[in-house]
Amino acid sequence: MSFHNMRHSVATTILEAGIDINVIQKILGHSDLSTTQIYTKVIDSFMIQEIKRLELNS
Repeated sequence: MSFHNMRHSVATTILEAGIDINVIQKILGHSDLSTTQIYTKVIDSFMIQEIKRLELNS
C-alpha cells in the first residue's frame, strides 16, 4: 500500500469516526478546507453504495 493510499484511508476512517473536518484538515496539512472535503465525498458515495446493497438484499 502506498503512502497516499494509507493517508487517504486514515483520513476517511477518522472522518467516519466523527472527527471534525477542521481537525482532519490540520492533521493532513491542507491549507484549503475544500481539499479536505474531498474525503467527505468518498464517504457519501460509500454510504450510497451500502444503502443500495441493503436494498438489494431486502
